Amino acid sequence: MQAVPNGKYRIGRSKTGLGLYATKPFRKREYIVTYRGRRIRNAEADQLEARGSRYMFEINSRWTIDGSKRWNVARYVNHSCRPNAEAIERRGPIIVYCARRRIKPDEEITVDYGKDYFAAFIGKSRCRCPKCRERRAAQQARRRAKTKRAERKRLRLRREKRAAAKRKR
Repeated sequence: MQAVPNGKYRIGRSKTGLGLYATKPFRKREYIVTYRGRRIRNAEADQLEARGSRYMFEINSRWTIDGSKRWNVARYVNHSCRPNAEAIERRGPIIVYCARRRIKPDEEITVDYGKDYFAAFIGKSRCRCPKCRERRAAQQARRRAKTKRAERKRLRLRREKRAAAKRKR
């Protein structure tokens, strides 16, 4: 038995661990995968999260889906601040991921986990989606350039000061 039976996606290595990748193109609003697991009360989900479980999908104020089992392929969908998929609730407690835009083959399938999850888990280690990494790299380059400019200015002032001291002698 295959881990991913329909062949429209595969599980592969991503920047954040394991991720779900498209093997065939997805059209906008096309069904991707269902988030599966047992339905538990939020109090129990809070206890599991306190022990380190991260594959919880809160349905409403009372219920959560525990997606920690490996047969839940949707658990490999990672976070992105600019996602290409979204979670949709269908017929009660069933959660499916659908494409927000066209997804090309070999593109990682991502969703926005929301502010609560981001603050609890991702905020500490920073978001690793491509756009956030790009933004951090640009900020670091600006800081580096600013430091270099300040260093050059400091050296120039030091040279001018020495030259002025030599002229006084």
